Amino acid sequence: MPRVAPPEVDRVAAAHAAVAARRARASVKLAIHDRSRSAVDVVEAAWADPLATAEASLRVRELLTSIPTLGPTRTAKAMGELGIADSKRVGGLGVRQRRKLVEWLVHREHRDTPQRARLVVLAGPTAVGKGTVSTYIREHYPDVHVSVSATTRLPRVGEVHGVNYYFVSDDDFDRLIETDQMLETATVHNAFRYGTPRAPIDEALSAGKSVLLEIDLQGARSVRKVLPDALLVFLLPPTWEELVRRLIGRNTEDSAEQQRRLETAKVELAAQDEFDHRVVNSTVSTAAREVVDLMLVPKYNRSFTHG
Repeated sequence: MPRVAPPEVDRVAAAHAAVAARRARASVKLAIHDRSRSAVDVVEAAWADPLATAEASLRVRELLTSIPTLGPTRTAKAMGELGIADSKRVGGLGVRQRRKLVEWLVHREHRDTPQRARLVVLAGPTAVGKGTVSTYIREHYPDVHVSVSATTRLPRVGEVHGVNYYFVSDDDFDRLIETDQMLETATVHNAFRYGTPRAPIDEALSAGKSVLLEIDLQGARSVRKVLPDALLVFLLPPTWEELVRRLIGRNTEDSAEQQRRLETAKVELAAQDEFDHRVVNSTVSTAAREVVDLMLVPKYNRSFTHG
């Protein structure tokens, strides 16, 4: 069957659209070259706004060569390091490629300027290992300020006052609230109260340090209301069976309390879509690295990663 040529009006419209698209991409590249827009801003727009077609349709190679001082040779080397094919467009990158590209761009464009401090909230179901991951970050990533929460519960074996938690009385907890020294507070498992002292966080952010805040689901929701720019990360277990094993294995609650916490965990797991990112805690070191890496990722870029 012979091919049917499209109507002349369609060919003209397509040609006009193609010209407009090329001009739009050229405008984006010129803005990067003139430094009126950063490459990070362009990729953020491409991934956040479905209408940002000029940014999304830009080839990664074109994006990089638009950056002043980055010629074809350096661009080719960077593409190889990032594992991005020469034909790949910005809008077609996968989650891991997006993270690697943003990290590279941030380092490239802002290596001579202080990194913007960010508050990252780490939450998740009971026994998922939030405390273990945050402790690992405290010990291995000194540039991150790990917030210490206050609680009215008694310390568990090995926990240290001022390191793991500030262990306070109910009266002291009330005074912290009354004097507006708490960023957020919550009652967990219908038993003990937890809260985040505000002053150390404000001081760390003012000093340019990113802050990790490890709290429960209620607290994460409260922080989002007070500080909407905070990045919320949900820590997941590899499987439900592994979560049960961890809860029972730590042997810090009786069987009735364990069952109650598992029921609470089911409710908490159902809230994971409220968060900006999700990290699976298979191994503590990898999960910790994923959380720290997310401090460089644009907030809107929701992802599911395996730790």
